[in-house]
Amino acid sequence: MIIMITIIVNGLVILLSGMPGYKDFDAFDVTILPLLNAIFNSFTFLFLVGALIAIMKRNVKVHQRFIYAALTTTALFLVTYVSYHFLSSSTSYGGTGFLKGLYYFILITHIVLAAVIVPLVLTTVARAWNMENERHKKIARWTMPLWLYVSITGVLVYVMISPYY
Repeated sequence: MIIMITIIVNGLVILLSGMPGYKDFDAFDVTILPLLNAIFNSFTFLFLVGALIAIMKRNVKVHQRFIYAALTTTALFLVTYVSYHFLSSSTSYGGTGFLKGLYYFILITHIVLAAVIVPLVLTTVARAWNMENERHKKIARWTMPLWLYVSITGVLVYVMISPYY
């Protein structure tokens, strides 16, 4: 199931990134969707920090609630991300110099790790649900920092490209 979901999610993102966007869509201003992406990524980051603090205090129940909240905001991010890339063509970064290099470094690492984080999160959560606590802890040590990185760099990408929408 994890492999299937990973293929579907990552496949959709790859497919939509190469599409030109929906022609003449005017039901609403689609440039609001990247802002929603950044908001959802911000909440994901905050929920993950809360989950990390909770588990460091050995409060498993609060940790679980924060993780479920992070999963929810990540799912909402995915809906708005896929919708935006279905309805609109990609926006190019217009900056130059050091900021352009920084932007593309953040963007590329964000994209690569976002693809990697899908099976990691699903596996980590599945191990927790199956009460495989030791195996959960081992993979969570990798999943948490990568998921934090992906969520915060999603916000940074938005902040850096938003003037060019």
